[in-house]
Amino acid sequence: MVQELNQDNLQELVSGNDTVVVQYSATWCGNCRIMKPKVKKLARELEAVTFVIADAEKFPESRKLATVDNLPTFATFKNGAFVNQVQTNKFDVLKELVAEIA
Repeated sequence: MVQELNQDNLQELVSGNDTVVVQYSATWCGNCRIMKPKVKKLARELEAVTFVIADAEKFPESRKLATVDNLPTFATFKNGAFVNQVQTNKFDVLKELVAEIA
């Protein structure tokens, strides 16, 4: 399942779930829109992982949990702690990142 943030509360989700993958995106970002259905596909395959889509422009506190200087940025968290991140529009790169924690 993929949760889309509707408030700036990513820290709560990261703290409340064992394994979290975050896609930082923005409404204007074409590559973000391309990756969104791929993230949803991956989420269906990995039910034990919580996937979150966070608008990097709307939610500045959530953005601070990773170094977001390009979009889309994907960040992984395990047991409430930041693990790794990558800025990509390639599904294989995203799968490698997720495989580190899944």
